[in-house]
Amino acid sequence: MLEKLAKQTAIYGISTIVVRFLSYLLTPIYTRIFGQEAYGIVTDVYALIPFALVLLSMGMESSYFRFAAKAEAQGGDKAQIEARKRHLFATTWGANLVAAALFFVIVWLFREPITHLMGEAYVGHSEYIMLVALIIFFDVATMIPFSRLRERGEALRFVLLKACSVVINVSLAIGFELVGLFDSEFGVGWVFVTNLVASVVTFLLILRTVDRTLPHIDTQQLRKIFAYSLPLLIGGIAGTANEFIDRQMIKYIIPTDSMAQLGIYGAICKIAVVMTLFTQMYRLAAEPFFLSNFSQSEFKESNAAALKYYMMVSMMIFLGIALFRDLFALIVGRDFREGIFILPVILGGNVLAGVWLNLSFWYKREEKTRFAVYVTMVGLVVTIIFNLLLLPRWGYYGGAWARLIAESAMVVVSYYLNRRYFPTPYDLKRIAEYVVLGVGLYFVSEAAISTLSLQGAMLYALNLCLFSLYVIYAVRRENINLEALIRSVLKRKR
Repeated sequence: MLEKLAKQTAIYGISTIVVRFLSYLLTPIYTRIFGQEAYGIVTDVYALIPFALVLLSMGMESSYFRFAAKAEAQGGDKAQIEARKRHLFATTWGANLVAAALFFVIVWLFREPITHLMGEAYVGHSEYIMLVALIIFFDVATMIPFSRLRERGEALRFVLLKACSVVINVSLAIGFELVGLFDSEFGVGWVFVTNLVASVVTFLLILRTVDRTLPHIDTQQLRKIFAYSLPLLIGGIAGTANEFIDRQMIKYIIPTDSMAQLGIYGAICKIAVVMTLFTQMYRLAAEPFFLSNFSQSEFKESNAAALKYYMMVSMMIFLGIALFRDLFALIVGRDFREGIFILPVILGGNVLAGVWLNLSFWYKREEKTRFAVYVTMVGLVVTIIFNLLLLPRWGYYGGAWARLIAESAMVVVSYYLNRRYFPTPYDLKRIAEYVVLGVGLYFVSEAAISTLSLQGAMLYALNLCLFSLYVIYAVRRENINLEALIRSVLKRKR
């Protein structure tokens, strides 16, 4: 059963890496076009968009997977099961569309006050706000159709549609730069125009996958869905707030050059996208997998093994980026590289985000989604407290540490809840081995720099040896047959 999860993760991962790499091109483009303050606007807006998406999706994605599994469990022939799923799709999609439409109308009515609330950089640019509101509307409108593709196992179509959006976005960005639009008075606004065009085209394309199903809200079914999804919504809001609140607090708390510091912080966070990408591709495969109808014993066994392998791979990615961070720094413009020293801290936070993601699947499966609220609220409170303490002293470096501490707190709470209500046999000893080895090898490199003054080719050679040592240890420790695993993934893709 775990082999199926590995295959799904690899399929989503190989395809998604290509898609995200294209999207990744926007970072070197924009950090070379815009200065620190202008890129701070981009960082600010794109930190807020995920919060709006979580709020307006109302936890419907996880609900769709869970209730689709229930529709299959009710039995009947294929046509009956498909009819129940179609009805579920129409209801969840309709609810999201209504929420997105109401959001857009509210933003349109209060666009001027919103610009003043967001800060001086936005005053006189209410068009930025409206463009972003439209992006959010179309992105919310595609959420449930994309979830339906994942639930049906249509990974290739899912990735192709995502790729289309990114290709349009990147192509327009390059085109706009060539004709000089980013140098016009509208400036950063063209960033949002490229995104809006990509979102609209994606919406029109994904309509072709819904099999002529029209959104229709069954209020009785929606009440049942909300009973499941409301705690996920509250937890999702708090969890996403953890992701963007540091950007907002940098903007409002740091007394001088706040937008410039926000721009640097956002650019360095983008370098850590490989870790974020791994967590994302794992989530895409794991969420529908773990919310399917497995027995409790099967679920526990698979979930425990999944966390071990997640930590093994994530620490490998941590080392690969942290040891060679000066090379990754070349991705962003010269003005932003001064913040590269915070990268290992950001990577650590991203690793922990994947840990508590894995620890969340049991309460989603058991429909005890109120626990999501406990975990994410703890994280939000810790984030706010430590940002208040550290930002005035350390600037954006304090924001990175506050995030790491908050993710650690969420892992601790998640693990406590699991041990108390749904004990899962996680292999803590093996997980600790990978963490200690990974962090230890990183500090060996840091010690070589500080005490031996290694640099250049000698340092790269040492770091390559350290990284190879971790990979060899992990592969042999788990008795992984890489050749067989690759063959299995390629066979599944065909």
